[in-house]
Amino acid sequence: MTTLVERAAGFLESRLSRRGFINRSAFVGSAVAVGSGLDLMLKPGTAYGQICYCGNADCDCGSTCCAGFSEFCCSVNNGYNYCPTNTIMGGWWMADNSTYCNDGPRYYMDCNAVCQCDDGCGDGWGFCDTGCDGVNCQCGVNGCDSWVTGCFQFSYGQCNQNVACLGRIVCRVVACVPPWQVDPTCTMTTAVDNSTAEMDVACWTPAVPSPPPPPPPPCDSPATNCQVVSVAATHDGLGYWLVTSFGKLFAFGNGGAEGDLSGDTLAAPVVAITAGPRGGYYMAAADGGVFGLAGATYYGSMGGIPLNAPIVAMAPTPTGFGYWLAAADGGIFSFGDAQFYGSMGGIPLNAPVVGMAATATGLGYWLVAADGGIFSFGDAAFYGSTGGLSLVAPVVGMAARAGGYWLGAADGGVFAFGGAGFEGSEGGQTLLHPVVGITSPPDGAGYWLVAADGGIFSFGVPFYGSAV
Repeated sequence: MTTLVERAAGFLESRLSRRGFINRSAFVGSAVAVGSGLDLMLKPGTAYGQICYCGNADCDCGSTCCAGFSEFCCSVNNGYNYCPTNTIMGGWWMADNSTYCNDGPRYYMDCNAVCQCDDGCGDGWGFCDTGCDGVNCQCGVNGCDSWVTGCFQFSYGQCNQNVACLGRIVCRVVACVPPWQVDPTCTMTTAVDNSTAEMDVACWTPAVPSPPPPPPPPCDSPATNCQVVSVAATHDGLGYWLVTSFGKLFAFGNGGAEGDLSGDTLAAPVVAITAGPRGGYYMAAADGGVFGLAGATYYGSMGGIPLNAPIVAMAPTPTGFGYWLAAADGGIFSFGDAQFYGSMGGIPLNAPVVGMAATATGLGYWLVAADGGIFSFGDAAFYGSTGGLSLVAPVVGMAARAGGYWLGAADGGVFAFGGAGFEGSEGGQTLLHPVVGITSPPDGAGYWLVAADGGIFSFGVPFYGSAV
């Protein structure tokens, strides 16, 4: 099949919902393939819902079968509204203010076929050849009055990110509960198409699909529950801390464990940890809450204040008298002696922001997006980026040193720019769990990567231990 491939940044409306939270392992760039001559409308909305593609040649573009949406799973799965056998959840989008969900968010979860071979995958293309996925492109059980099944090679990419090769979409699950409650592999990165909020289908469900989908592979780290979200080097670089989304702290080297949030009821998941330059450490939550622990001074937060997008990263000032928070839409919030030098808030992004780092002077900072795009403010110099390149896996964070910075990707890949030397990576290796963060010691001698299970990978710096 001749295919037209466009980067999802060109047509996805991947703005983050006010209701969503983003996980640091968050975003995988998406792609869509359609047959030669088909109409791909590069405009906001659900990407594969913008094409006229008929699963049956007898249907026309005014029919449901040609509307560009996949059939609901209850129609192809013996009435059950969950991913059928031999499929896995590949990604999801959200429609807000749905009357079917009490005017709340409604979630659409795509079930992609499992590939029986990896022919066609590779070089940034995450879909196997159509002969490898065991499904056929056709209309649903009601013919032209059904949506299609087995037709689209597409994924928003927030679920099962360890699966490098997906088949076509067999069907989609709809529910009023978040995808990560249905399939724990799903991250919280939110793509939005509010035009689908009122789709009237018989298998809508207000709860987790029943019977539930098959359980995910067991987590090999009971202590972390494979929910590590961030890593931070200690003040002198002779240790590091890991933190989970539920606020549990793990300390290694000279990183003292002097309290965490694991026993507290959190309004939102923890997304970042960073050292307090004058002692202790900070944790930041997705709702903008900030927690100063082990002597780290609290200078304010966004907790309780409505945000346009969730917080994803934090950086302290060199003096230790302030810090910045960064949101997924590129918004910046400054506290204490942290000065505001600009942001990307209100500016459309090709991919959400996933990390930040401050300059050594504290007079500027960088933001990095999931596609590796870099945004520089104040005295932060631009040394290069991966924006515009096809990545095997999304960037999940950054670390800086004098004259340069590193970007870390979910597959363990590392990209070095400026004076930041490349010391090695896990790119190309098989990882049990995705990398979710990167940090470096103050002297910039190297860097550590951390995976979701708490595994640590050391490059140019000592290994002090891990949570697995």
